[in-house]
Amino acid sequence: MLDKTKDLSVSAQDWLDRFARALAGPDRDALSALLLPESYWRDVLALSWNLQTVARRDAIVRELEALAPKAAPGQFRIAQDRAAPRWVTRAGTCNIEAIFDFETATGRGSGILRLVPDAGDGDRLKAWTLLTALEELKGFEEQLGRTRPRGQVFSRDFRGPNWLDLRKESTDYADRDPAVLIVGGGQAGLATAARLKQLNVDTLIVDREKRIGDNWRKRYHALTLHNQVQVNHMPYMPFPPNWPVYIPKDKLANWFESYVDAMELNYWTGTEFEGGAHDEASARWTVTLRRADGTRRAMHPRHVVMATGVSGIPNMPDIPSLKNFAGPVLHSSRYDDGENWKGKRAIVIGTGSSGHDIAQDLCSSGAEVTLVQRSPTLVTNIEPAAQLAYATYNEGTMEDNDLIATSMPVPLGRKTHFMLTEQSKELDKETLEGLRRIGFRLDYGDNGTGWQFLYLTRGGGYYFNVGCSELLISGAVKLKQFADIESFEAGGARMRDGTLVPADLIVLSTGYMPQDHLVRKLLGDAIADRIGPIWGFGDGLELRNMYARTKQPGLWFIAGSLAQCRINSKFLALQIKAIEEGILAADVGVSAAT
Repeated sequence: MLDKTKDLSVSAQDWLDRFARALAGPDRDALSALLLPESYWRDVLALSWNLQTVARRDAIVRELEALAPKAAPGQFRIAQDRAAPRWVTRAGTCNIEAIFDFETATGRGSGILRLVPDAGDGDRLKAWTLLTALEELKGFEEQLGRTRPRGQVFSRDFRGPNWLDLRKESTDYADRDPAVLIVGGGQAGLATAARLKQLNVDTLIVDREKRIGDNWRKRYHALTLHNQVQVNHMPYMPFPPNWPVYIPKDKLANWFESYVDAMELNYWTGTEFEGGAHDEASARWTVTLRRADGTRRAMHPRHVVMATGVSGIPNMPDIPSLKNFAGPVLHSSRYDDGENWKGKRAIVIGTGSSGHDIAQDLCSSGAEVTLVQRSPTLVTNIEPAAQLAYATYNEGTMEDNDLIATSMPVPLGRKTHFMLTEQSKELDKETLEGLRRIGFRLDYGDNGTGWQFLYLTRGGGYYFNVGCSELLISGAVKLKQFADIESFEAGGARMRDGTLVPADLIVLSTGYMPQDHLVRKLLGDAIADRIGPIWGFGDGLELRNMYARTKQPGLWFIAGSLAQCRINSKFLALQIKAIEEGILAADVGVSAAT
């Protein structure tokens, strides 16, 4: 029975004690008695060495029975240095949320337990959701705090190499290959390299841009992040407390440069990854890198991490008549600054965030702008509606909030974001009604689940309004539907009603090709076919081929927002370290090597 006078920590610890005893058997009946019929367990490497979500009590019990004997989970205890157990509401359900620590045969972990009174069983507290996540490997803990390296203070050879000499030797790779090659030096690549560095795994980042941070620095002039600073910290080095709420692109780019130096990451700029092949016998890749001076270097890493973003190849739609246009046609990735088009006329095709921001930038610079909508688009004001999804990050520690984010299974995430989208509609009512009046076609995501799931499934399709919606409603930026364009000609777009929308510039804000296109281009059809789709959920409850072993041994993928990369880089790095130490098999079909 639920005793409402009992301390929540005692109630949560009682559940954990019973859970530990049931796992030790394992005891199917005892495990079943601890779970609601409609419950969820997300395991992130701790027991399964996978990122996996199991739904419903019977399936969870079967999986726990299969995994517990080898993983040997135990020592479950309420975390003393975390938020105390408390009543919260998640996905519309009031529950007791408790953060706990535990151990397995190979590692230490953290988890979140959410308990709900079972009305069908005398209000006994049972698990609604359960997270078990690996935090560290026993014997291979991160080199932080008391375990930090000692450096050269004692017994230093004054005539030997100093710190700078050693850093240059490490970065040059003159007589060795890295264990891990990371392709892409944005937030995904930097976070992963920083995690691997702390686990003492030799790692090299390569990026085709000339300067660290250029993947942000070279974006359009007015760009700032659309979520707030407290959500976006990098691993180990949080942003200074005086930073603005919304980080400008150049400030972030410069931080990336400082981050590489401070974290001592090995990074080659101006380096193009031209492709590679995997040798199963040696469990190594042969990859070709083209340096800035045109020379090529062959390397043989054991792991290749593709950190090129959700997608890397600009999507240039096949519009046959577009070749008739006499002016420049730019993909949004090549757009720079509206000041170059002052007094000119521009057509921007695409109504996602880049399309709106570029249209606003051009308009603010004195250009005459027409925004062309190809498909319905979700629009939400950047404040407060777009920030609702990050509400937990406004209180508590980042570590607790990252664990909370990790703990939410996809079905409950969908429910949460449906509720947030309904709330956003009310908050944004005036803006949305104004857009409808001018013929803007609105969307609210798959089954109304909002912008977050548009991002997780499509990588876009939404706009955080920072003023362009008002420009459209007032007519300062014109709106046209792509379906109403008959064809393009030298002077602009000819509409089906015979009128001409004149233009000196056309910008294609049409997104990017899925990441598997890049894999096919760089690694060939066989590997691309073996791996299959990347990103999105398919029929499962985890992002496809992200942050975990793939069907191609030694090939990894990481992408997403700064928060996603901060959280999931840890799990990716732990898997690579476990493979390097013989704890885990590289083959996705094998759970452990020892």
